[in-house]
Amino acid sequence: MKKFRKVLDGLTTSSPASASGSPSCGSAAGTPTAAPTPRELDVHETLLSEHFHICKTVRHGFPYQPTALAFDPVQKILAIGSRSGGVRILGRPGVDCHCQHESGAAVLQLQFLINEGALVTACADDTLHLWNLRQRRPAILHSLKFNRERITFCHLPFQSKWLYVGTERGNTHIVNVESFILSGYVIMWNKAIELSTKTHPGPVVHLSDSPKDEGKLLVGFESGTIVMWDLRSKRADFRIYYDEAIHSVSWHHEGRQFMCSHSDGSLTMWNLRNTAKPFQITFPHGKSQRDGRKESCKPILKVEYKTCRNSESFVIFSGGLSYDKAGRRPTLTIMHGKAITVLEMDHPIVDFTVLCETTYLNEVQEPYAVVVLLEKDFIVVDLTQSTFPIFENPYPMDIHESPVTCTAYFADCPPDIIPVLYSIGAKHKKTGYSHKEWPVSGGTWTVGSQTYPEIIITGHADGSIKFWDATAITLQMLYKLKTSKVFEKPKVEGVRGAELVEEDPYAVQMVSWCPQSRVFCVVGISAHLILYRFSKHDANTTITSLEVRLQCEMEDVISPSDTDNTLCGSDAGGHSPQPQPPSPRSNTPDSARDSVPCLRVKDRVIRMPPGYQADLVVQLLWVDGEPPQQITSLDLNSAYGLLALGNCNGLAVVDYLQKTVILCMSTVELYGSADPFQRLTRSPRKTRQSTSGLTELSDNQVSLDLERSKSPTSDHVNGHCTSPTSQACVPGGRSRVPGGPEGPRLSRRGPGRPPFRKAQSAACMEVSLPVSSLTEESRENSFSRSRSSSVSSIDRDTKEAVTTLQFAESYGRKLDALPTPCLWVGTSLGLVLLVPMSIPVDEQERMEEPITVVPTSTVLMLKGSVLRFGFLDCAGGQIMSPYEVWRDLNAPEDLDRPRRRRLVNYSPGSSQEVVGDGHLAVVCSERQAKVFLMPSQACLYVHNITESSFVLRADIVAVSNSVCLACFCANGHVMILSLPSLRPLLDVHYLPLTDMRIARTFCFTNGGQALYLSSPTEIQRITYSQEMCDNLQEMLGELFTPTETPEAQNRGFLKGFFGGNAQTFDREELFGEAAAGKASRSLAQHIPGQSSVEGMRAAAGGAVGELARARIALDERGQRLGELEERTALMMTSAETFSKHAHELMLKCKDKKWYQF
Repeated sequence: MKKFRKVLDGLTTSSPASASGSPSCGSAAGTPTAAPTPRELDVHETLLSEHFHICKTVRHGFPYQPTALAFDPVQKILAIGSRSGGVRILGRPGVDCHCQHESGAAVLQLQFLINEGALVTACADDTLHLWNLRQRRPAILHSLKFNRERITFCHLPFQSKWLYVGTERGNTHIVNVESFILSGYVIMWNKAIELSTKTHPGPVVHLSDSPKDEGKLLVGFESGTIVMWDLRSKRADFRIYYDEAIHSVSWHHEGRQFMCSHSDGSLTMWNLRNTAKPFQITFPHGKSQRDGRKESCKPILKVEYKTCRNSESFVIFSGGLSYDKAGRRPTLTIMHGKAITVLEMDHPIVDFTVLCETTYLNEVQEPYAVVVLLEKDFIVVDLTQSTFPIFENPYPMDIHESPVTCTAYFADCPPDIIPVLYSIGAKHKKTGYSHKEWPVSGGTWTVGSQTYPEIIITGHADGSIKFWDATAITLQMLYKLKTSKVFEKPKVEGVRGAELVEEDPYAVQMVSWCPQSRVFCVVGISAHLILYRFSKHDANTTITSLEVRLQCEMEDVISPSDTDNTLCGSDAGGHSPQPQPPSPRSNTPDSARDSVPCLRVKDRVIRMPPGYQADLVVQLLWVDGEPPQQITSLDLNSAYGLLALGNCNGLAVVDYLQKTVILCMSTVELYGSADPFQRLTRSPRKTRQSTSGLTELSDNQVSLDLERSKSPTSDHVNGHCTSPTSQACVPGGRSRVPGGPEGPRLSRRGPGRPPFRKAQSAACMEVSLPVSSLTEESRENSFSRSRSSSVSSIDRDTKEAVTTLQFAESYGRKLDALPTPCLWVGTSLGLVLLVPMSIPVDEQERMEEPITVVPTSTVLMLKGSVLRFGFLDCAGGQIMSPYEVWRDLNAPEDLDRPRRRRLVNYSPGSSQEVVGDGHLAVVCSERQAKVFLMPSQACLYVHNITESSFVLRADIVAVSNSVCLACFCANGHVMILSLPSLRPLLDVHYLPLTDMRIARTFCFTNGGQALYLSSPTEIQRITYSQEMCDNLQEMLGELFTPTETPEAQNRGFLKGFFGGNAQTFDREELFGEAAAGKASRSLAQHIPGQSSVEGMRAAAGGAVGELARARIALDERGQRLGELEERTALMMTSAETFSKHAHELMLKCKDKKWYQF
């Protein structure tokens, strides 16, 4: 327990002045003034560094760039390997585990040790790894690194501990999967082929043992050579030489014939009795030519030949289409008898596997489903129905259905919001799925004891919004909202019209959601904002549209004619009559577009289904042929009925209850006489003639094409330009347009230039790190440096962006006695402005009387762009924003109980009389964090977060019944600071920032959790709470469940005698060290894996971590003992049954003569 006591004497404590000689943070306008001295501040802080530890919890979404697929038919779990070295293991819903190879090498192949709780992975760095799946966090037990040969194919027979490994040189090695030691037994390529063969057979592409005899190994080479190798006699039984390259081989279950797929799109059937030529050659998709031969087709990359007991066999393959069908989608072909079904896929097929009822290769297979792994999807086809429907996927594999552009994470939501969203979203679900249960049903998972409602919101490039239930480390789709339905579809008229239409005009940039009032606000890339209200009833209504002319610029001199112009606030839609603007999306040249929005809102009555219904659209307008700047900040407050938006030009406040704009001012105008830099403004801009695409030369000319070549969603973080390839960036978040103090202005946008380029998803935003050939200017603008350290040359910055906004009950002036509704405004220059508002209390007056907004002269200063505001009471508790309790505006009227607004207010003045008047304001910027005492505006605490990097994301979050400041920096560090004293509690280099995707999607939330987009298709959730790290083992699912291996079917005496029963042999006798000797040490290197204890020591530290590891070890020991007891009981039962049958047979045959047998 610590107490922090500070006596305030009116001066700021350790508040260094900025590099430009700015005033101290406690001063309003640059002159230090004596603040009222409150009584001693007593804050009780409970958070310690022991409360924090960072680790990954779970990963959601489709594995990015998948490469391999495997299925355990007994445990019923599935594994997917990826190009980045990741492995996803999936079971029943809730059983979802992500593993990562430290090398990052691509996973080439996966092999389950069926029903053994282990997995073998073969990677592109020629290394084999054995994973232990009998623990909730799988760990590598052994690794084997091949030094001289490259791995191309692996095969592990069922119930065998010897793994066959084929290499690029054509050799086949054998590995003991228990010890991961290479056997001395090797099938050399030159012994497998005939001595007379003059060419190398190529890499090994297939290995499989004969279903009829496990001592026979079928080896397929890429060139078309197939060898049946007798493991006992160490020689080839037969060799097949075929003209076409082989891609895959599949056996018939009786072991008498097998099928091959080839590079010319053909399938060949071979009989072991006659291997001179195939007894059947088919081109499933080839057409007959004039000479009677089939035309060549695309390669059949994989084929599966599966038999059925009561119907025709299945032949399933991928590829094989004819070359003349260009542009056709990838296909999976299912041949069932004479029926051929072609399933077209949305993405290329990576791999597929057929799920069968039996695990034994020498039994009738009875396939019931086929798992198809695509490049960007994962489906399971039901083979038991003639229409081949797909199963409904229970995993969130469609996060990337449209590229993700922003994320939001809400923990501890109202408990009723998830069922409501689910009930609305369930009405729009697709139909036509298979009615059978999801076949991947392995593992066990239970909801943990410490669960609370969590919701993740993702915004996408097509303008869609998805709400996800993230409770208890799972992810399930709740509700989908399409913002594009608010707007008219753009009309494309010829080539000229096509050039003017943006590819992603509805891409979502940011969202703001109030779960209590269910008011939802979306900001799009076309400088538009949509406000939604939730209703359980459908409605027929029109959407109100407001147009805001927010376009002001800096000038050196204010001419008399300029001062006669009105403020830009008068140009807001609905405030003053405007001339009839040309319609958006018309063929009007860009230079002639003025006072028009980028999109056209539907102006007719629209039927809106239950759910989120559009209530208001706010759009920024084109000005003098220039498109509006993108919105960089947003906040809404349901209790006030207000929303605020800002960009690099200024600030607008909208009353969404009265549907009016109440404030529209440039950032400089908000300062008034309190501007610490004494800049001069001119607002709005004068009407000037267009230069019709001509460019005026200047001393510091910037290419106009460079100005327009930047993606609007890829170059901005926190309202700043962060692209290292851009030139002359300004904190406003756009390339600098020469003008004002820098020289003559460049021309307007040339004809045919669309206002925006395609909206890149947050997943696609790669940051090109600087190299030695870059210029000094490029280095200064690289992502590794802050864009706005203390502003040393303010005259260069033509724009000051509004980077963050927050409505709160606060004190707008130093002498205020009571808190009032205020808007806190943070800018890219590190300045904080307070805008108090007068809002009528009475409901009727609120709907009729205007709201007065009077910007004050209060200015607080920090280093770097302002990112986040937070508010604490004088006891250190967090003050939540007031909100309105949700009410359904479309519900039928009840005369007895009229709908009235119910507000919940956390006013600091009314709840803290005992502790003291006022409250604490936490302000975090890219470089600093400060705590101010309001209303005196005295700086109590200051902490310089970083000097060499900058903060990308900061949030005030609740952890362990207290609050703290969580920061994520561009150098990959995650920092936790106590509140209000700003003591560092955690500083971990967790995540090296390699691209803009992480920067745009990283967000913290309450309960010690955070998330980011780890790949274009996956969401990674992490925790920075030690308590959650300790409880993580209980929250994760079990991958391995002790299950009895199914017994082989009894083939019968006659069938086994005449049909040739499967022969077994002792592989240990052949491949063991005693018989085969040791392998060359230089061939492969054995690497001991990180034990589970060491892996957990890295994930959890301290005494609690030791106890957790001990508990896990005891659980594993208990599992082994339980399995041993079960096996012992089964052996005893089997022995008793055998004894009983033997006794009965003895009694039956006791009195028979020899000739009676």
